[in-house]
Amino acid sequence: MGTKASQRSIASTPPLALASSQGLTIVVRVSTPDLDVLYIDNHLLVVNKPAPLPTQGADEGDESLVEAARAFLKREFDKPGNVYVGVVSRLDAFVTGVVVLARTSKAADRLTKQFAAGSVTKRYRALLAAPPSPIEAECEDWLVKDDGARRMVVVDEDTAGARHATLRYALVGTASSHSVVDIELITGRKHQIRAQLAARGYPIVGDRKYGSRQKFPRGIALHAVELQIDHPVSKERLTIRSTPPSYWPATKLN
Repeated sequence: MGTKASQRSIASTPPLALASSQGLTIVVRVSTPDLDVLYIDNHLLVVNKPAPLPTQGADEGDESLVEAARAFLKREFDKPGNVYVGVVSRLDAFVTGVVVLARTSKAADRLTKQFAAGSVTKRYRALLAAPPSPIEAECEDWLVKDDGARRMVVVDEDTAGARHATLRYALVGTASSHSVVDIELITGRKHQIRAQLAARGYPIVGDRKYGSRQKFPRGIALHAVELQIDHPVSKERLTIRSTPPSYWPATKLN
């Protein structure tokens, strides 16, 4: 990670090793049977999460992205004993795409503060059964958890426990019979994209919990395509991208 560079963009590319002037070992895109690594250095591990794998299991040792990352680090770096993997942000189990994990507690603390401060850019792509109206908009709602249904619902602002949620979306193309929308997540609430789009009559394809009647090969048609963060040590702005899985229908962009 060169000291002269202030920004780096990393896409889903073949394996590539990068030199460093700061003593960091940096590798971009290493695919293994149990983990698709988009970026790794001494402080960060950024991976492409599959569905329906949860980011973190309910109990230690449960099958999860964290456990897969821990096994990868132990194997690749021959680390004995327990390996630190810090969760700073999560994707729902049925959602695919970019997830950043911390390799040190210092990195975890600094990244957690970035997410809390709203300085992280999070972009997603989703498939809908029909084009949204309007074709682009900013959605601002209040969400609360429906414990009985185990999902989030849009409620009035003065509802007890309601949390503010904002996103922006735009219709960008078609894929088979579906509409393709790109989404920028402004806040980071549980099931936020799923709940806000469904509340407007546009559930994500495959998302039966939020009203979709269409099947999807694996998980739901929601993919985290881009994450922008400040490196917790170098402060360099990193942009990490991932394309949707191969089982998505071919996309024709506008």
